[in-house]
Amino acid sequence: MPGLAVTAAITAVALVVNRWQPLLSALLLAIVLGAVVGNVRPVPPRWQPGLSFAARRLLRLGIVLLGLQITLSALASLGWQRLILVVVVVTSGVLGTLAAGRLLRVPARLTALVACGFSICGAAAVAGAEDVVGADEEETGTALMLVVLFGTLSIPVLPAAATLIGLDTTSAATWAGASVHEVAQVVAAAATIGSDAIAVAVPIKLARVLCLAGVVAGYGLAFRLTSAAGPQLRARPSLVPGFILGFLAMVVVGSVVSLPAAVLGVAKTIQTAALAMAMAALGISMQARSLRNVGWRPFLLGLVATLIVSLVALTGVLLIG
Repeated sequence: MPGLAVTAAITAVALVVNRWQPLLSALLLAIVLGAVVGNVRPVPPRWQPGLSFAARRLLRLGIVLLGLQITLSALASLGWQRLILVVVVVTSGVLGTLAAGRLLRVPARLTALVACGFSICGAAAVAGAEDVVGADEEETGTALMLVVLFGTLSIPVLPAAATLIGLDTTSAATWAGASVHEVAQVVAAAATIGSDAIAVAVPIKLARVLCLAGVVAGYGLAFRLTSAAGPQLRARPSLVPGFILGFLAMVVVGSVVSLPAAVLGVAKTIQTAALAMAMAALGISMQARSLRNVGWRPFLLGLVATLIVSLVALTGVLLIG
């Protein structure tokens, strides 16, 4: 209970701030607040069971419920060109980042987390891939820090670049949805572009979120066949974690069943709270003394990953017209 109480308190603060200023992501606020709490005082051992429960069980619950936000009809309404763009962006982002990480000699597990988080849906994707690649707390904390840093920088930079290039509102919103890391960061960037941009950017971003299942399954197979994650990980029987299957099941349920708005609202609230508590727990584990030893290579990898996703997305936007 003590660890859960701490993450719940951090989540409550993050949700209040998010309610006051919707452009500030509750998940990112929870990570930052958790990191502050975890570094201003030693973490008591009695917190650890609750922190572990939040970082794992509540994380999985949040990702499963995230599937209710994605419907097949909404994806179909994007048109085949934008759906192909999403697949190309995610594929290029993951493979390009993995190749860059190898060239920069960044550890394979950290590279895999950065590739997943930057190409798909930020912090939730990092945390969702954590167990599959066998990452430790320091690697997860580093990947989360990079997502927060580069995703936040994208909020002012992308709209300014879109204006400089001369993109119209629809094209700029497509670029934002196809390249910015977090869903909340996409909303913030799209709001800067124009009032109509959010309706274009968010469905494209959610299409990227759907790719999480395929990427995690690919990671499960790849890390099982290599020595990067150690023999104990390769021996695991399941290639696709149960929560990813639950996520896909919720996509199907939300697509074929007309759920009442009240039910969807409650599910979204639970999803946000569960993910925020998980992010708070992960933030508490981000120790500044460990991050100071990260070095420059992961930061350069984050920059390269951002550029790969952004430039591939922009190229697709210009081709679509």
